[in-house]
Amino acid sequence: MEYRQLGRSGLKVSVFSFGAMTFGGKGLFATMGDTQDTEASAQVDMCLEAGVNLFDTADVYSAGRSEEILGNALGKRRAQVLVATKFLGPTGPGVNDLGASRNHIITACEASLKRLKTDYIDLYQIHNQDLFTPPEETLRAFDDLIRAGKVRYIGSSNHAGWTQMRALATADRLGMTRYVSQQIQYSLLKREAEHELLPLGVHEGVGALIWGPLASGYLTGKFRALANANGTRLGARNQFAATDTELARRVVEVLHEMTQEYPGVSASQVALNWIARKAGVSSIIIGARNNAQLKDNLAAATWSLSDAQIARLDLASAVPLPYPYRMHQEFMGDRNPVAPLMPALPKQ
Repeated sequence: MEYRQLGRSGLKVSVFSFGAMTFGGKGLFATMGDTQDTEASAQVDMCLEAGVNLFDTADVYSAGRSEEILGNALGKRRAQVLVATKFLGPTGPGVNDLGASRNHIITACEASLKRLKTDYIDLYQIHNQDLFTPPEETLRAFDDLIRAGKVRYIGSSNHAGWTQMRALATADRLGMTRYVSQQIQYSLLKREAEHELLPLGVHEGVGALIWGPLASGYLTGKFRALANANGTRLGARNQFAATDTELARRVVEVLHEMTQEYPGVSASQVALNWIARKAGVSSIIIGARNNAQLKDNLAAATWSLSDAQIARLDLASAVPLPYPYRMHQEFMGDRNPVAPLMPALPKQ
């Protein structure tokens, strides 16, 4: 397993981390998975044996049940790993039971600590942006949790480029702790992060934690011979038709062709390897509905694609650039390197 710096911090994370969204099986998240305590412990064992040191969850996953199961599965091994969780979504019926206010952050953190059976969270992340709450309020609450020893690092998730940059600038201006990470969607079928978020991370020292690397399972190739996605995550969320485009089918065919070049390698592993080679990526969050899926995904850490194969996948998944990124490339391309090819900048 390869270990990388988490942004500009001194913390090292495994290039593949584990996402516990499949733990719990309650409410909306029942479509993601229904992993309970016994199987969760087995999956944590598999991850630790493979060298995974970062486990990610959120307080809204199965109404907190994911955090509880993860805490149980880690048990006495909690000190050996890094635990990341997130807050923002509704955790109760009250008008203040959501958002990025100081009130909700402190309350949510205390509740997560109890469910995780720990007295500190390694990486505490705001799950989405909240334009109603001033960034100063959110960051001060984060800073106080850090000073109290309840949180060690902070990060964002699903932010726009401008809100992420505003938070970083606010932290710098007020001398408060900066985000060291951004948890973002990125895959061969979802490359929008290349326009703003990945370049921002490279320049500002914010490591990317990637979610959705297999596009809800589409990039595994299991849909190639299907006319629909009944019984799958894409089907349950009515996203199959929007995902199953001509471009998506072309990408899957290239993935399949590459599996023929590596005996025993799956399309999932090829798709994960493509992300692992991109600048600004600190860790790729993998989840699994069962042990077999997890074993296959973890095997992606044991080999790597060539530069030529990366370029081939880049081409197969490319889409026209929107404005203003098209202008950047057409008129000043030499001054605006494309994010996936951009080398990591030296620390300032």
